[in-house]
Amino acid sequence: MDRRVRMARGALRAVLALPDRMKRVVAGPPDRVDGQELDLDVQFLRRLLSPRSPGPVPAVEELRAGQAFADLVMAGPPEAGVRTEERAVPGATGELRARLYVPDPVLRDGVAAGETGLLVYLHGGGFVAGDLDTHDNLCAALAADAGVRVLAIDYRLAPEHPFPAAVDDCLAAFTHVAEHAEDFGASPGRIAIGGDSAGGSLALTVARETTRPADGHPHGPVFVLAFFPCTHVDGRTRSREIFGEGYFLTTEALDTMVGWYVPDALREDPRLRIAEEDLTGMPPAYVATAGFDPLRDEGEELVERMREAGVPATLRRHPELTHGFATSLGVGVRPRLAVAEAAGALRTALALLSADRPVPVPPRA
Repeated sequence: MDRRVRMARGALRAVLALPDRMKRVVAGPPDRVDGQELDLDVQFLRRLLSPRSPGPVPAVEELRAGQAFADLVMAGPPEAGVRTEERAVPGATGELRARLYVPDPVLRDGVAAGETGLLVYLHGGGFVAGDLDTHDNLCAALAADAGVRVLAIDYRLAPEHPFPAAVDDCLAAFTHVAEHAEDFGASPGRIAIGGDSAGGSLALTVARETTRPADGHPHGPVFVLAFFPCTHVDGRTRSREIFGEGYFLTTEALDTMVGWYVPDALREDPRLRIAEEDLTGMPPAYVATAGFDPLRDEGEELVERMREAGVPATLRRHPELTHGFATSLGVGVRPRLAVAEAAGALRTALALLSADRPVPVPPRA
């Protein structure tokens, strides 16, 4: 681990260990907006880290480096009982890096870990940043808490590879894993997909596209796990208005990253507008949103649309948290509890699948 990251992690642990009364002095009065109160640890860090007058969004390389540093510092301690394997899977135009997380092989509730399902995970980062390392602790936590294997995919990023490169990569990677589940130690027909932020958007898009076998994707996910997904490339929701500045993710940053990701000529592509499409036949989903997040409302509106289409969709808003909590497992206790709750939903969904219906075995390519 980089020395700067180690030092910053140590400093973070030290300041968060201060008594709550001292943190409140620094944080100021409770931040209450829209009937919600921001978590004290989050508000404390917001006061320490957020500039009074934020500057313009940096160039893409600077943005990537800054986000990677922040993600690694706030990731929390390494997860025990999970081993990793470096893998590769086919993308749309070439091989993609992947990382497989395997939980402790001790029998879990009578089912061997190697015989459970697998979560294909797509990292967040605004379609322009993030990688296997920035989401390493999150994927390990999901594997440990859910008792399933997790396969993280390192898809291509914009602006070097604009839309639809990321969608094409994720579709190709997921289809390969679904058709070769045994190669990843998973049971055929028990493959879920998940992601956070941009990765949540991609996970939902893959689930939507693979509900149409006639389009050449016969093996869709059995469950979707999405943390604070972005579902509108040009959204102007109320949450974007009231939380678009001062809560880490800004409206300006969202617009800039979408501009890097989507060419103007493709803004109306239905794969970018999942909430406006027919969602009939999509798999069950668990969507977690954050109360102080500009993306809150669009994620929650998508859940409403899914329910209207007859899709079993669970919404869990964490009213005291901000965007990015899933990769901030070292910030207090609330983010880790939120991830554990989502992992529990994944574990339950796959367990019910195993108990209630036979597992289809897709043909190998």
